[in-house]
Amino acid sequence: MTNPLTMKSWSPCVVGTGIGVLCWFAFGVADHPLGISTAFEHTAALIEQAVKPQAAQTNEYFAMKAKAGKSPTIGLGGMLVVGVFVGSLLSSWLSGDRSSEIIPAMWRERFGGNVPLRLAAAFFAGALMLFGARLADGCTSGHGISGSLQLAVSSWVFTAVVLAHPTRPHPSTVELHLGPKATRTPCFPVSKLPGTKTGHSPET
Repeated sequence: MTNPLTMKSWSPCVVGTGIGVLCWFAFGVADHPLGISTAFEHTAALIEQAVKPQAAQTNEYFAMKAKAGKSPTIGLGGMLVVGVFVGSLLSSWLSGDRSSEIIPAMWRERFGGNVPLRLAAAFFAGALMLFGARLADGCTSGHGISGSLQLAVSSWVFTAVVLAHPTRPHPSTVELHLGPKATRTPCFPVSKLPGTKTGHSPET
């Protein structure tokens, strides 16, 4: 029998059931929904408060959170962030599904091999996603999992929009999964991108 800890992927049915049980545990023990993006918000607020103690009296954010009984703290959300990181690290190590690659082939093909540029772009993209999550008052875990199972209208709208949004995979991704003869449709004209000479999809 295969050790599940060494598998590179699990059945979505098993994972979905596990997440459901974890939600029961979160609500039953901590009376708190699953969610990650709020932890980053609270961490930033606590750092500001540590650097500038008077912020708690002058910044409207702290007054608003205190009134709602949700003052910034390192709680379940913060532990969940740590757990996701440690769990992902252990999973990749046990399954052998880990790469030391810093610059993916798709990025190198488009923008070259500049490591600082790649890292800066990844950081900016992550920050932009986090800003969007807080603007929506929840991320895919807060809305898609916790909010949906509580039948929150905003969460159902969020989830429907996410699932309905069309995505078009990169040609190299299609080729990787479907073979080199698969039909490939780039998301934008390849001829206008750096390092390309023709209007055809680059071969990988």
